[in-house]
Amino acid sequence: MHADLVGFGALVLIAGLLARFGRRINLPTVPFFMLAGILLGPGTPGPVLVPHPEDLGLLASLGLVLLLFHLGVEFPVEQVIGSGKRLFVAAGAYIALNIGAGLLFGFALGWGGYEAFVIAGALGISSSAIATKLLIELRRLANAETPVILGIIVIEDLFLALYLALLSPLLSGAGSAGELALRIGLSFGYLVVLFAVARYGARLVGKIIDSNEDELLAILMVGLVVLVAGISAEIGVSDAIGALMIGLVVSRTPIRERVERLVLPLRDVFAAVFFVAFGLSINVSAIGSVALPVLLAVLLTVVTNVLAGLIAGRLFGLNQRGAANVGLTVLGRGEFSLILATLALAAGLDARLGPFIALYVLVLAVTSPLLAANSRYLARIIPDRFLHGNWRYVREETMSTACTHLDRINITESDAEACPQCVESGDDWVQLRMCLTCGAVGCCSDSVNSHAEEHYRQTGHPLIRSLEPGEHWRYCYIDGALVREPMGATRGE
Repeated sequence: MHADLVGFGALVLIAGLLARFGRRINLPTVPFFMLAGILLGPGTPGPVLVPHPEDLGLLASLGLVLLLFHLGVEFPVEQVIGSGKRLFVAAGAYIALNIGAGLLFGFALGWGGYEAFVIAGALGISSSAIATKLLIELRRLANAETPVILGIIVIEDLFLALYLALLSPLLSGAGSAGELALRIGLSFGYLVVLFAVARYGARLVGKIIDSNEDELLAILMVGLVVLVAGISAEIGVSDAIGALMIGLVVSRTPIRERVERLVLPLRDVFAAVFFVAFGLSINVSAIGSVALPVLLAVLLTVVTNVLAGLIAGRLFGLNQRGAANVGLTVLGRGEFSLILATLALAAGLDARLGPFIALYVLVLAVTSPLLAANSRYLARIIPDRFLHGNWRYVREETMSTACTHLDRINITESDAEACPQCVESGDDWVQLRMCLTCGAVGCCSDSVNSHAEEHYRQTGHPLIRSLEPGEHWRYCYIDGALVREPMGATRGE
């Protein structure tokens, strides 16, 4: 007993130290928790701190339940309901491309039909935690594409509930088509009941678990979550989806903010145990057999994400940099892929799913931040015809929604067809720019003299616009970002 405590404590401590190292190099914590379990588990030669991973089963389940519960509590239902049609189209395209490609890839592997559905979910659902952290760490919260990214991952989280409801009956091993249909109907009926509780019974639930003391509120909250998750599992619906739905119920109560604050440290600790326990279950000797499929899966995910980013960019009038940011920011896979792998292994599906998804998540968790941080290189090779407008000279520039210098705009039109200073000196120019404060016209930064930028340095006038036919964008020198003109703007407006 004491040896088990020593081994478990040492493993969690090492996992925390590895994750702290990962944060220092701007990588997410999830792959390092998994890595600790893999390196110090029974499936890897060397020291073994926890020889029987099944001993952590209850703690790992609690981590999974709290992870999904917290997601439900945070879920912005009103934001999704109030989102415009374009956002639903963009998110639908992202989900359809990634889930569809993942399903085809799963069937192509030939591991089994149910396995293909698990692989589709693992490849198709991004990590909202990794995407959100990237937006913060890369300082892109004020970018024009950020609301699109946040909207996609929010709608994705809603889709996760439906996908889990569909997948649970498949994993439960229904013996016939009729039994399968019955279980699917039961799962969706259970979802409807919990949605109804969220709509009409949230206040009663809040009264049941409410307390003036944080200690009692935390105890009542955990008890409710575990109870609902257990009941969900008993009736054939995943405990994860039960936790997610009771989180949605609590999110509509007056105690939401207190619950969110109290559950956060519990979620972080037990979710770490969940990821570590998943790593403990991985046999390193099996990773070699899935290395090639993982590489193909990663390449497929990059391609489908970039395509989804282009669709979102076209829908929202983004330039190449914005479209690339959309696709590469939501590239990471993490907690949801591992949840699906855990459910699949518990259902007795192909054992290769564990190492396949583990390696897939590890590779993307490392590469997605690197690709997102260097999205400008992808922006260089995206043709103009894929997006609205002519972005030839500004395809790598960030588009911002937070420019505070728009009050400096006094002049928006010009009939100039030449750079006066270049004409005077007898030099050529590439493109023309106009100062939106005083109307001065100068050549662009790709020209020999860069008179537009020189004008900014001399006067401090921050905003310019392109005078090239078909180009509708403005640029702020102070913010170093594009401020695109409204759709349909013309030079003479």
